[in-house]
Formats: sequence, structure tokens, C-alpha cells
Amino acid sequence: MQQTKLSKWLSGLCLGVGIVSSAAAWSQAPLRVVGNFSGNKAHVEEIERPFFETLEGKLGVPVVYNTMDAIGVNASDALRMIRSGSFDIMSVQIGMAARDDPFFEGVDLAGVASDLDSQKESVQAIKAKFDERLQTRFNAKLLSLWPFGEQVLFCNGDINSVDDLKNKKVRVFTSSMSRLVEGLGATPVTLQFSEVYLALQRGVADCGVTAASAGNNGKWPEVTDVFIPLPLSFSVQGHFMNLDRWNQLSPEQQELLQREFDQMDAQMWAHAESHNKDAALCNTGQEGCQHHTAYTMREVEIDAKNRDRIVELTQETVLPAWGESCERNYKDCKTVWNDTIGQAAGFHIE
Repeated sequence: MQQTKLSKWLSGLCLGVGIVSSAAAWSQAPLRVVGNFSGNKAHVEEIERPFFETLEGKLGVPVVYNTMDAIGVNASDALRMIRSGSFDIMSVQIGMAARDDPFFEGVDLAGVASDLDSQKESVQAIKAKFDERLQTRFNAKLLSLWPFGEQVLFCNGDINSVDDLKNKKVRVFTSSMSRLVEGLGATPVTLQFSEVYLALQRGVADCGVTAASAGNNGKWPEVTDVFIPLPLSFSVQGHFMNLDRWNQLSPEQQELLQREFDQMDAQMWAHAESHNKDAALCNTGQEGCQHHTAYTMREVEIDAKNRDRIVELTQETVLPAWGESCERNYKDCKTVWNDTIGQAAGFHIE
């Protein structure tokens, strides 16, 4: 009898040691990181890649970093890949990943924020609820939320206000942006960024929406002649971590990792402001252009009337449709949005 008890005790001890050893081994296994697209050179080469290259020494865990396109990852699959543990940390394009859960697009609905500062207020307002939903629905931890910058219009034609977009074909990349463009009487055209230059050149699209810097780097001013600096959205991005892997880190490692991501997050926000301001000057050939190619696009002056028109369409067209879609997946969606971003931005979904 005593021998049997001893055998059971030893077996249990060995099993416990095995579990602890496995957990310890997993916590020290390389972090498999998928970064942004390599075409976003400033974000990747100036901020993201150096961040992950130095993270290993600070965290004490090996880090294996690859850009999304280098390993053939589809951006729209990011949430499912994080949930399954295919990767430990991923750079996520919210507008594309939101196809799996419309709630996430709520952080960057077309027409809600008027500038980068108001977009930042919206992000801060919903951040906790965003993280909560991410953990519950996709087994993932929110590490950062930041924008590529104001998503503005590069166009061809006689355009002097947003109403002149009527009957134009406009490249968009989120569902809320499609609804806003339709409200203006234009036809939304969904294209990958790499397809837009030829589409603009050949008349498949009359306008394209992207950040001033991205458009400049993509040489869009070669095939467009009108620059409309009215933000339709901000192309919010994020870094998410598989929750199981997060929980394998020690409290000290978690604190350090979040602190490091907070610093990178701040860099991304600052980058969005400075680079896009410079690009806007360069696109329109203005004095002060420094870091982008200079062009001679005509800039449309955006007055209060243009902004009021966007606000009207956002309230009447964008928000009701998004709210209905979101509540089919998440019954508290409209309440959460109204109490966070809605309150910060001055909108309300009935």
C-alpha cells in the first residue's frame, strides 16, 4: 500500500514538473511576429523592425520578425490567425480584419473624426472595450492602436467641393467608406493599394483614398491632378498578441512589453502627423516640402460647408448601417460605441 502511494506521488510530481517545464519552455520560445507590409517603408524600416530587433534583449525572449507580404499572410485573416496561435504578435489593418467582427471598424468609421487629434480621442475612448472584445472573441491582447494618417482624396477632374464627387468612381477600402462615398453620389471601387495607380491612370477610378504620404510614395500625383485634404478616415492599425502566449509571460515581462509598445504607439502617432503634413506640402508643390517627391497638384480648400456635409452623411448613412451590422454580432455594440467614441466625437446611433 505504501509503495502504491509513493508511486502515485512520484508520478504526480513528475507530471507537475513536466507541465511547469513545458510552460517555462513556451514562455522562452521565440515570439513569432508578423509586421506590416514592406511597402510601408517608413513604418516598417524606421519604427517597427528596429523595435522588434531590440525587443529580444529587453524582454529576454527570442523574436522572429517578418513582414506580412514576406511570408504571404493575407491581412484580412489576421484576427483568425492570432486566435489560433498561428503567430504570437501581428500588425493588423483594422479595416480589413473587421470583416470578421464589424465592432472593430467602429474605431475608425468614415466621417466620424475631423482630424488626427479627434481620432486620437476616439481611440482612447474605446481602447478598453476594444481590448475586452478582442480577448473575448479572438483570444488576443491589444498592444497598440495607431493610424497611418488622414485618409484623403487624390482625384482627376473639375472638383472644387465634396459635392463634385457625384458620379465619380472612388477607390475605397472599408465598408463605412463605401457608404459615405455612395452618400455623396459617387461609386465606390474596392481596390488593393498596388492596383490603384493603374486604375487612376486608365480611368477605372477617378479618385483614390489614402494617406498623403502613401499616395506620394505610390506616385499617385503622376496620374491625378486634384488633392482634396478632407479626412474620410484614418486607417487605424494595431498590434495584437495571442492571449495564451501573453499569459505565459511573467508579470514583469508583461509590464515591460506593454511599456515598450506604448512607446512605439506614440512614435506611430507622431509619424502619422509629421510625414503626412510634409507629404501634403509636397503633393501640392508648396514651400516646406522636405521628405517626399514634389508635385504640382491643385489643392481644394476644405471649408466648414464641406465638413458639415460629411457630418450629415455620417449621421444619416454611415452610422445606422454600421450599427445594424454590428449588433447582429454583438448586441451591446451601439451602446458601447455611443458611450465611448460617440460621446467623444459628438455622434449618437439610435
